[in-house]
Amino acid sequence: MRKKIAIIGLGYVGVPLAVEFGKKYQTIGYDTNIDRINELSNGIDSTGEVTKRNIQSAIKLSLTSNLQDIAKCNYFIISVPTPIDKNNRPDLRMLLNATSSVASVLKKNDIVIYESTVYPGCTEEDCVPVLEKKSGLKYNKDFFCGYSPERINPGDKKRTLTKIVKITSGSNSSTAIKVDNLYKSIVSAGTYKTDSIKIAEAAKVIENCQRDINIAFVNELSIIFNEMNIDTKDVLDAASSKWNFLPFSPGLVGGHCIGVDPYYLIHKAKEIGYSPSIMKAGRKLNDSLSKYISNNIIDYYLDNKVGMSKVNILILGITFKENCPDTRNSKVVDVYKELKKKNMNIQIYDPF
Repeated sequence: MRKKIAIIGLGYVGVPLAVEFGKKYQTIGYDTNIDRINELSNGIDSTGEVTKRNIQSAIKLSLTSNLQDIAKCNYFIISVPTPIDKNNRPDLRMLLNATSSVASVLKKNDIVIYESTVYPGCTEEDCVPVLEKKSGLKYNKDFFCGYSPERINPGDKKRTLTKIVKITSGSNSSTAIKVDNLYKSIVSAGTYKTDSIKIAEAAKVIENCQRDINIAFVNELSIIFNEMNIDTKDVLDAASSKWNFLPFSPGLVGGHCIGVDPYYLIHKAKEIGYSPSIMKAGRKLNDSLSKYISNNIIDYYLDNKVGMSKVNILILGITFKENCPDTRNSKVVDVYKELKKKNMNIQIYDPF
């Protein structure tokens, strides 16, 4: 059967997928945001992940906000955001809404692949029941699923979609092979086929948990060394002379991955009766760093008896990381808010 692919969700993850698949297969990019469809149709990607030339090179790609346009596809790749709510619990509304939309056009032998970051078990325990109920079809008999977690690194022009090894999985052995072959056809770096969807889900979520914990460690070091009047960078440079010292740097941890994904695994761990101490401690420390930085700035001026209304501050960069227009969960905003409480004069500059 000829592959016809639908990409559901055209953000940081979906657009690079749509473009790459659109160079080889009949591909339809679907998003409910009509403005997003219009800008992409004009060759403009406001996320900065793909260029106009790259979009135009996807000659088999079409874009739509009409759900019925994807009804004849046989591969559905869901790449919508999976944020957390105000209580740091997984917010699956966008994922389940996208799943429901796909279910309304699902046919026999179709394959639904998830790219959104979730906790282990989410695809089969939360999404599959929605697919079954709305479509009236039976999982692993009438339709099949796969999970291939996104590894997009926003702002990185070297490690792009095709240059990063892609983890793949399927709901049975034959589907796993189909999913793996599909991604292998566009990812030059190759693929890594796992034995189950749950393994692929777990592998993705721990990638960012590991980074979060390591950054929390060096953030804690930076606090200790700051109190001791020792330059943290000098310490890390010296320690890095040992071959197996891990090169992590202190800093604000925001965005929609490292600062969010650990809460998905924490949530699942609590569901099965285990309260993870290390991940929770890492999250608590990283979330507190913006206040620590702000207090240091405030204390500096108080110690020097400078009135807060006379302090002029320029913040260079408002996004959650460099070379990226994404402000979601940016901890720079938290620093700004803490300083603004003291009536400091603050300006922000960001080229994006």
